[in-house]
Parts: sequence; C-alpha cells; structure tokens
Amino acid sequence: MKTKILVANRGEIAIRIIRAIQELKFEAVAIYETPDHNSRHIRIANEAVWIGDGPRSDYLNIERVIKAAKRSGVTAIHPGYGFLAENPNFAVACEEAGILFIGPSSDVIRKLGNKVTARQIMADAGIPMMPGTQNLSEGKAGLEEALDFARQHGYPLMLKATAGGGGRGIRRIENETELQEQYSIARGEALAAFNDDAVYIEKVVLNPKHVEVQILADSTGKTVHLGTRDCSIQRRNQKLVEIAPAFHLSPELADEICRTAIKAAKAADYLNAGTVEFLLDQDNNYYFMEINTRLQVEHTVSEMITGIDIVRTQIKLALGKRLLFNQDDILLRGHAIEMRINAEDPQNNFIPEGGKTLNIYQSPGGYGVRLDGFCYQGYTVPEVYDSLLVKLTVFGWSWNETVNRLKRCLENFVITGPKTTIPFYMNLINDPDFQKGEFD
Repeated sequence: MKTKILVANRGEIAIRIIRAIQELKFEAVAIYETPDHNSRHIRIANEAVWIGDGPRSDYLNIERVIKAAKRSGVTAIHPGYGFLAENPNFAVACEEAGILFIGPSSDVIRKLGNKVTARQIMADAGIPMMPGTQNLSEGKAGLEEALDFARQHGYPLMLKATAGGGGRGIRRIENETELQEQYSIARGEALAAFNDDAVYIEKVVLNPKHVEVQILADSTGKTVHLGTRDCSIQRRNQKLVEIAPAFHLSPELADEICRTAIKAAKAADYLNAGTVEFLLDQDNNYYFMEINTRLQVEHTVSEMITGIDIVRTQIKLALGKRLLFNQDDILLRGHAIEMRINAEDPQNNFIPEGGKTLNIYQSPGGYGVRLDGFCYQGYTVPEVYDSLLVKLTVFGWSWNETVNRLKRCLENFVITGPKTTIPFYMNLINDPDFQKGEFD
C-alpha cells in the first residue's frame, strides 16, 4: 500500500512539504478552505480535500482535519508551522486515529508548549536560565509575587503568557507603575489568545542576540545539530530576517551553545526536528528561552549551509527511520540569509495589502538563490490569511558575498499591484551595521 501523507497547512509551507513527500515517491494529500480553492498547494498535491468555508477556522478544526485524513486513508500528517503544528490535542487526535504525527509526541509538545514547565525541565538539566518565576498566582496575589520578583531583580522585566508563542503574549515592563497597570491586561489578553490566562515573569536581557539551534533526533535517542541561526532582527517580537550561522559567535561559543541545545533536547526526550532558542547577552552569556516543537519558517537557511533536507528527514524519522549521519558528517559551510517578502505597506505601519492582485511578478534567480513561495502573476493577495508572498533565501561563501547577492536579488524582483516589504529590506541591508553583521 502506498504511503500517503496529509499536509495540514496551506500556502508556501504546504508546497514545501508536498514537494518533499513527492520526492520520496509518496502521495501528498492537501486540505483547503473555500478561500483557498485556487491555491497552488492543492494544484500540485496528488489529492485535495475540502474541509470547510473557513476562513482559518477549519484549518484549526482538529475534527475536520482528522476526518479528511481518514477519508483519504493517509499514513501520516505533517502539520507544517502555525495552525495546529504545536497543539498537543492535535497530536493526540492523530495518535488515537492511528495516524503518524510528523513531529514529537503529544506529551513533549504539551510540556514544552508550557513555558514554565519547559523552564523547569531545563533548570533540572542544568541548562543556563534567565531569572524568572513559576506561574504567578491568580488575582492580587500574583501581582504581589511579580512585584516581589521585581524588587529582588530590578527592571526591565518581561511579562509573558505561559502558553504564548510566535512573539505573542509578551510585554516589556520598565517600572513598577507599568507592572501594576499591565498585569491584569496581560492576563486578559493571554486568555483571549491562548484560552489560558497564566503568566510568568523573566528578567530582560539587554541588547540581546536571538540565537537558535536546529536539532534532529531519532527514536534511538541519537541527536544532532545543524549549527546556529541568528534571528535577532525582529519587529514586534516576530522574526524578519534569519541568518545561518549566527554571526560574530566564536567557534568555541557556537560549539558550546550547540552542545547545550542537544543536552536540552535530550532532557525533553525529544524526537524529530525541533529548534532550541537562546538569548545571548552583551557578555556572551546565553540563556535558554524555549524549544519550538515544529518546523521553523527559517529552516531554509540551515538547509543551505548543511545540504540536509530537514522536511525529508522529518518524514523519515516519523516513519521510524534512523538518522543516517553523525554529527561529524555535518559540515557547516558559508552563510545564508532569509527574508520574508510580504504584501505589506512598510510606510503605513506594515498594513497588509489583502485583496490586491499581482499584475506583474518576476523573481530573481542564479547561483545560491532559493525561493519558497506560492504567488504568481495574476495572484490575488488573500484578505483572510497572512500576507507572505515568497521567502527569499540566498547563500554565499562569505558574509559580504551573501549580502551582495541578497541586495542583487531584492533589486531583481519586479512586483506590481500590492506594496511589499522589499523597500524596507533594501534600507536594512544598506545599513552599515547590517553590512558588518552587527545587530541585536
């Protein structure tokens, strides 16, 4: 019986996963809501199943996704990123339906999805941690706990939703007045966003670098890393530019951070692909932040510097295969940078350009250039989904070569119709600090 894998996602990442499935000579099953009825991901799949009118709600509907999987007789489900990718209940539903979930177990997703539980696991394993609290108590007692922590450790602080993720549920607190004002508001927002109002506090790392490590782990416990990434350039706590390897890390420090990431993954009994994220301070001290239990948007830069297909490896690991390479077999070479080209107006607070049509779309190419997207000439930017058009990833043997190639590619894009983030990125890469690799 032929292996069939359902992709529980849409757009760019669905296409990325479908391609990997088909290269393995398996069949790819796509799902879609009504607004996506003309989307490219359902056109290239071997089979497509309509799951409802949406928008978004049906991609988040576990029952409907599982029903589509059963109807198609699939072997496994790949969740991609976003939507249900880090929902432990979705992994449970797959397990109960006898369908392989391409990712870690539901128990691991649940433990690591709770930021306080994850911190405790890492603290017990001796992983470096920023000072922080457990879940704060409800009501006024929780505020008093927060104030006591602030008196002991000082400001600024980060007030975080325990169930948060993707840059959401985070508030920087500069003083006692802000803490008193923001505490109950933050709990209310956490409840609305994550159906869980639990919050905790961490000390802020000033002028940090955001460094993460891609890891792969098989069922025997063998765990390897694919080097570091720098995701420091962010807007509203969400990543804009991703770089591999992390720039300006000494080989010794990079090696130590990667070994710590593997130690963290083992402490969590991790299986499949994941990302261990750290904050690095001005004195090169690093602190555990979280483990993302899914494929990352920025996985492309790690693939470019290692030559390892992370999605293909994910699928094989879920099917019970072992890693065929050891740490010493993985060679990190050159530099890679990824930028997300969105249909947004950077001069108008990055408002999405939903509803506008790409009258002309011409993309760059050449040596060291990778495009992961799903738009085309005549494509109308959806108003009900995210505004990503294409991810541009470039490779070069030196930092300067990579930056120059990136600049050339941005200049070679021709997109008319919606405004895009390309002018913003052009300003960014012309900045002297970026050209020197100095950013936090």
